[in-house]
Amino acid sequence: MLLAHGLIGLGLVLLYLGGEILLRGSVGLAMMLRLTPAVIGLTVVAAGTSLPELAVSWIAAVQRQADIAVANVIGSNIFNIGFIVGMSALVRPITISGNTIGLEYPVLVLITLLCLVIAQDETINWLDAILCLAVYLAFTAYMVKLVRQQVTAAEFEELKEEVAGLMPRRLNLWICLGLTGLGLILLAVGARATVQGAVQLAQYLGWSERFIGLTIVSMGTSLPEVAASLVASFRRRGDVALANIVGSNLFNILVILGVSALASPLKVHPQLTASDCWWMLGITLALLPLMLTGLRISRMEGGILLAVYFVYLWLLVRS
Repeated sequence: MLLAHGLIGLGLVLLYLGGEILLRGSVGLAMMLRLTPAVIGLTVVAAGTSLPELAVSWIAAVQRQADIAVANVIGSNIFNIGFIVGMSALVRPITISGNTIGLEYPVLVLITLLCLVIAQDETINWLDAILCLAVYLAFTAYMVKLVRQQVTAAEFEELKEEVAGLMPRRLNLWICLGLTGLGLILLAVGARATVQGAVQLAQYLGWSERFIGLTIVSMGTSLPEVAASLVASFRRRGDVALANIVGSNLFNILVILGVSALASPLKVHPQLTASDCWWMLGITLALLPLMLTGLRISRMEGGILLAVYFVYLWLLVRS
């Protein structure tokens, strides 16, 4: 059991470090390609916090641990909204602005419904994967075009500062390539250790891989989102925290499930389709009335989201 805990702990540390290093290398390469801060922010940076989830689900799919691969995505999406948005709102009420409520959130609801539909036959195959990846590419291209047209001078400077803060100290091709390669290696090793530890822990305690994926793995791989969102809230940028979560949840469903299913068709556990997918949809829909009350999520509403998440965990433990 100690070995399992050690593998999970080591894996999560390596995933965090690998994600950070890969993100910086990728941002550096993007700057060398002369991409604008707005484009880098919507593509490279937006995907950065979800790299640990991607690595874990892909490795799990390759090793035929489909329950962990799928449960990691569903559990992360529930955790992101229930725990992270809830905690961010408790730190400081979240003001809703930009395209979040008018475009990104409705798309997230539709994509969550799409996940529910493609999982109903209890298999996510390569056709489902191609559909998910195509939708993500189309939506990202549309968002890049939209932001280029709508971004204000102040927002452009904020994006520029955010991207600059993630750049390597020396913008050199070999340094950027080295950071990217090192990040990929750390992600691969961390993902393998996390999955092996999760499987061993499940076997030792008699827990299902679905349960481990929905709890320990999904919470651990969501640590970058926790850090990014709480820092944004402390800096009075709750709108950024919420946009990060919406973007992360979209990436989780479309890219992580898509890439994982391309590696190996994913068998979906019946309880995931019967219960957890509906929880993911329900907590996503619960955001709408909270956002519409004064275009903000108050501390009390943040507490409600946290309470809903802990009720979900309680029911999960009892099942």
